[in-house]
Amino acid sequence: MTSAHSPEIPTEALDFSHFADLAEAFSDEVITHSRAEDIALPDGAGTLVLVRLDNDQPKRPSTLGPSSLIGFGEVLAAQLPRARAGEIAGIAVIGKPGVLAAGADLGAAERVESRDHSTAMADLGHHAYRLLEDFPVPSFAFINGTALGGGLEIALAAQHRTVSTAAKGIGLPEAFLGLVPGWGGIYRLPRLIGPEAAAEVIFTNALNNNRTLTGKKVHALGLADQLLEAEQFEAESIAYAGRIITGDAATAEQLAAHRSHDDSPEAWTRAIEAAERTVATKLGPSAPAPRRALDLFTQVPERTREQSRAAECEALGDLMLTDEFRNTVYAFLNLLQKRAKRPAGVPEVQPRSIGKVGVVGAGLMASQLAMVFAAQLQVPVVLTDIDQARVDKGLDHIAAQLEKQASRGRITQEQAAGLRGLITGSTDKSVYADADFVIEAVFEEIGVKKQVFAELEQIVPAETILATNTSSLSVTEMAADLSHPERVIGFHFFNPVAAMPLVEIARAPQTADEPIATAFALAAGLRKTPVLTSDATAFVVNRVLLRLMAEVQKAFDEGTDAATADAALKPIGLPMSPFTLLAMVGIPVAQHVTESLHTSFGDRFHVSANLQRLIDAGVTEIWSTDAAGQPFIKDSTIGLMSFGSAPRTAEQLLTTVQDALAEEIGMMLDEGVVASRQDVDLCMILGAGWPLHRGGITPYLDQVGASERVNGRTFSARD
Repeated sequence: MTSAHSPEIPTEALDFSHFADLAEAFSDEVITHSRAEDIALPDGAGTLVLVRLDNDQPKRPSTLGPSSLIGFGEVLAAQLPRARAGEIAGIAVIGKPGVLAAGADLGAAERVESRDHSTAMADLGHHAYRLLEDFPVPSFAFINGTALGGGLEIALAAQHRTVSTAAKGIGLPEAFLGLVPGWGGIYRLPRLIGPEAAAEVIFTNALNNNRTLTGKKVHALGLADQLLEAEQFEAESIAYAGRIITGDAATAEQLAAHRSHDDSPEAWTRAIEAAERTVATKLGPSAPAPRRALDLFTQVPERTREQSRAAECEALGDLMLTDEFRNTVYAFLNLLQKRAKRPAGVPEVQPRSIGKVGVVGAGLMASQLAMVFAAQLQVPVVLTDIDQARVDKGLDHIAAQLEKQASRGRITQEQAAGLRGLITGSTDKSVYADADFVIEAVFEEIGVKKQVFAELEQIVPAETILATNTSSLSVTEMAADLSHPERVIGFHFFNPVAAMPLVEIARAPQTADEPIATAFALAAGLRKTPVLTSDATAFVVNRVLLRLMAEVQKAFDEGTDAATADAALKPIGLPMSPFTLLAMVGIPVAQHVTESLHTSFGDRFHVSANLQRLIDAGVTEIWSTDAAGQPFIKDSTIGLMSFGSAPRTAEQLLTTVQDALAEEIGMMLDEGVVASRQDVDLCMILGAGWPLHRGGITPYLDQVGASERVNGRTFSARD
């Protein structure tokens, strides 16, 4: 059977020799091989050529660099004469176990230094994938596992697709990574599943920290034609290919119905508006890739495939040479993939086994901690507070949250009941007598925390680890009067606990190795990313953020108008403005941490008299919102504050903040708060939402010149 919509393939489309220079430039590529084998289709339907993608490295996902793409294209080209001669009835692509392909080789793409190479890399993907799309007999992609970026674009180029029920990690993350889906994905996807679903995959999912799809979702969207059970996925996919090739009427009817979607002008308008909102909300104007993707997406209805190919190649050619792309690769590969999985400072001792956890306190943070420990570790968790009413309130909150998760389908009712059974409460701290790990989450006052630890030391065994969730206070001081200060650590979570991936592990001078090793193992068990810090006030994230916020607040206090002060950092692309962050954190909390930092580090941390007046008056925000949803400052709020007469422009304030951050991070590294600038970058990405396209905070400060202005050298020079 000849594929119904396959155009004639020109001879030049079979020639990959003009990409040889590109492949030679990346001679160290881990090649994903394309190995073809003949498969006899059921019921005499003919021969299917099955191309298996495999890099021969079981622990490393297959990726697509220049040599891999050339090899893939050449294998397809070699089968073309057989297809034309009627020797084969179809061609299919599948990956090694669990992986179709994890996209382009980002390491290779990052090293592209010339426009010739960047555009050639873009064009090579099109050159290879076009063969699969135009193949004269039906072509198939069997999505057996992870299919990201260029991996998914292989599947999109095929004429038919199946997906495994076990497949996960499927998507087009390019906008997240500083690129565009430029090997045809941005053109083919909306034509396959409709523009609105395509906008969700290309923009919404990508810009929500690279949210990916499961096989079930892929099928529901129409991206795959058949959802097949994992156990017999390859065999069932081959059988499905046979039914397509023989023209089975029921299969054809089902396929037509499944692929039906709304691609009306109205659907395109809705999709483009949704994509525009997503890009504006998530990144504003600071990241070029999502804007470029939006431009390409908007033009899809008006362009031919070849016109889109040219535009995609131009976009990728430009973007691969930008700082934003290199920053994203540094952040994604070096930080999130490598540093996060191999953190610095893990002691080479056996961690303690954790069979029971205690949480001191029953407030909002303590309740969140209890749920995370119970859900991830599946061990008993007991919390306490000073009276039964507080304990009951905490347990009721936990029960309500678990019920909400069950009602939304995130957990089953049985799982919710099991977690409720694991979490108990008491007013008597003797319930901690058999706990292996106890963390306090009480009022942020050093005397209160010292009292808690003094009481615990009389109850728990000497080997029980005592942890504090403090955001700014001294772990050393908390442990100073204890008989066993060596077991006290900082274990600082971020709010909301379930969603925020970072845990700062603070090691005081007296802390022993075993508690730190246990903290790292515990963080991994909680599915958090740990970073080791010294016992320095506010550790990493809060110290950096409060320096930033203090500089903005100081400018406001000195006479810069609120709108200018709050918008001055917009070019960075932070997830929220300083005054919005202030309201979210809580003015009293921010003021308290700033006071701690001022005590430790002096006038670098401006303690605002204006904020104190707002706290004293019970005012919780600087910005209020009018009936139209626009921010304004109430006259009553303005009346509480006094201002200087030295306003700054937005540009001046941005430079001031950049220099202040360079100074603070330079001092932190000199003090040994963390082992490397990579740890600061990782903390700011995971704990503060620092934009990935900025590569972390230190590359940004290098690129804007702040690190050299202030410290006389770049942060990268410290590596």
